Amino acid sequence: MGKDVIIACDFASKEETLKFLSKFKKHKPFVKIGMELFYSEGPSIVKEIKKRGHKIFLDLKLHDIPNTIRKSMAVLSKLNVDMVNCHAGGTKAMMKAAREGLGNKTILIAVTQLTSTDQNAMNKDLLIKEDLNKVVMHYAKNAKASGLDGVVCSPLEAKKVHQVCGKNFITITPGVRFKENAKGDQKRVMTPSEAKKIGSDYIVVGRPITEAPNPIKAYERCCKEFIG
Repeated sequence: MGKDVIIACDFASKEETLKFLSKFKKHKPFVKIGMELFYSEGPSIVKEIKKRGHKIFLDLKLHDIPNTIRKSMAVLSKLNVDMVNCHAGGTKAMMKAAREGLGNKTILIAVTQLTSTDQNAMNKDLLIKEDLNKVVMHYAKNAKASGLDGVVCSPLEAKKVHQVCGKNFITITPGVRFKENAKGDQKRVMTPSEAKKIGSDYIVVGRPITEAPNPIKAYERCCKEFIG
């Protein structure tokens, strides 16, 4: 498994998304389709982007009772995306049901804690009193035990996840920014080169590419810094 840069296509419409992707002539980047775009356009946007030759991470973060998750993942499996996720906080039973519904052809990963969540928010808003890093590692181990392929985690946690779950357990890390970019609403962030050093397998990059004056150059810079 090689490293890759995933572009977060956090656009509101099909038109915006395809206009952006049409800029990429030489290389078809791996893209992430999130809730906003999927709920706006439905499965048709997934099919269109796949038809154009892109790999797709369908970022819907499913979290529900095991039976509902099993059935929902079975539906998503028909879209032939390359990666799907659910929340690790849904318990082992839910993650096992997700694996059963999705099958084994698609990469299935779990969200440990959102990169917008810091220690204070986890303690006060969620009433989880443990250390944030301890919670992330516990969720990662639960995901592996449930048959998942990896986790979404902060790049700050990727190295430790590999230590506790093995080097073949995939780490997908959002919250990646160039040094000159603002953090935005992300709390736990890192640069592409730093994410490479710490052992991330995939990085998800949104606004630093999609809002760049030259998205192609920004994407190529990401690839150079992260992949080499």
